[in-house]
Amino acid sequence: MTSARPDAPEESAVGPGLNRPLAVLAAITFFMENLDGTIIATAAPAIADDLGTQAVAINAAMTSYLVTLAVGIPVSGWLTDRFGARRIFLLAIAIFTVSSVFCAMSPNLAVLCLLRILQGVGGSMMVPVGRLVVLRNTSKRDLLAATAYLTWPALLAPVIAPTLGGWLASYASWHWIFLINVPIGIGCFIAAIVLVTDGPVADVPRLDWIGFVLCGGCLAALLLGLEQIGGSASATNWSLTTALLALAVVLGVAFWMGLRRRDHPLLDLGAMRVPTFRVVNASGMVYRLVISAAPFLLPLMFQLGYGWSAARAGLLVMALFAGNVLIKPATSPLIRRFGFKRIVVGSSLCGGLVFAGCAMLTPESPVWLIVLLLFASGVFRSIGFSGYNSLQFADIPVRQMSDANTLSSTIGQIAAGLGVAFGALALRGAEGILAVTHPHVGPDAPFRIAFAILAVIMIYPVLEGGLGLHRRSGAAVAAAR
Repeated sequence: MTSARPDAPEESAVGPGLNRPLAVLAAITFFMENLDGTIIATAAPAIADDLGTQAVAINAAMTSYLVTLAVGIPVSGWLTDRFGARRIFLLAIAIFTVSSVFCAMSPNLAVLCLLRILQGVGGSMMVPVGRLVVLRNTSKRDLLAATAYLTWPALLAPVIAPTLGGWLASYASWHWIFLINVPIGIGCFIAAIVLVTDGPVADVPRLDWIGFVLCGGCLAALLLGLEQIGGSASATNWSLTTALLALAVVLGVAFWMGLRRRDHPLLDLGAMRVPTFRVVNASGMVYRLVISAAPFLLPLMFQLGYGWSAARAGLLVMALFAGNVLIKPATSPLIRRFGFKRIVVGSSLCGGLVFAGCAMLTPESPVWLIVLLLFASGVFRSIGFSGYNSLQFADIPVRQMSDANTLSSTIGQIAAGLGVAFGALALRGAEGILAVTHPHVGPDAPFRIAFAILAVIMIYPVLEGGLGLHRRSGAAVAAAR
């Protein structure tokens, strides 16, 4: 890792300013996409009962959606360059909204999974294209403000989804999990017609179909393989799991080798030559992966480890939500005060310490201490996401913005997709170790080990950010008012 001095070219200062209505529009579409990734988890029993299947089988509807997102995002940049951001953004919102209606009308699990794939197609375009239209219309001095809008959906949706999904399934109907997207989607579509504009569409090379197949196949096999490992021990098909992970490695190596051989590859890695972008996405991927595992592990720990009710567990997890929200207005001033390097490194370090604190909790721990730790986790999570998301584009020139956005979106989706699988894998590993070494420990012990693993892994983004970023990295953005 080399020290990355800020070398922001003048042309990276894009756009005339911040279009706040456009940023709000993009944030709302992000929220819909993030929410639908996990909202059906707590409603799985109700959905399964209505569709005549087992609750565990509903996981297939979640996996099909998340895998489609990961596979579809890399091609979104080419579609935007080829057909224009406005056209693709409108198409994405329309596909997402219409497929949500049909998801609510699904007669069985197979149809639901197919429609979730269609919904994932819309989401895979909606997120990166929405962010791109905001970045293209935002000057460097307003990048922090724009990022504040684009960050909150990723922070809030995973925390709100379990509570909202459970509430809708219990007091309304599981169908409303999808139907709530309809009025929001219609409103976003109308707003996009008014707010999103396009410049002239330039000629672009043909789509790198070979790269698309290799990259998409690699991501799908990787997510499916890790999802198998993260499931219950009795349900794991190890032959299938091994085959999927081996296929992911083979396709990934083939894709990587082909990047330099093709004139116009699906993912352009040119942005990786920009020091801040490279360091932020290297450490940020690990940071996002670890952070994404926490909302998955916490409700399970409270219910399975502590024996609490789902309602009590959901109420406590809202402390994480409160930390996210209450600190949000202060994230930009904090970045301006301390600079990106201190914010990125500090939030990673403090996040690791919070996970270490969670590893020491027991069912007898006072509630106020648990609430304090969750609130602190939400605070540092919000600060860290804002720092990473703002810094990565600080030095990207205009001509590279589309490629950098696609690459960043792909990395971010991989991290988010692997987060839950990694959390489940850490929990499974802890259970296996304790079954041999301490077979009579309480049900909360595996969760303590899992959080200890998360705390240790958080050391990597601390070191990467500390050694790889210059103290004035992103100074032009941090200093903007």
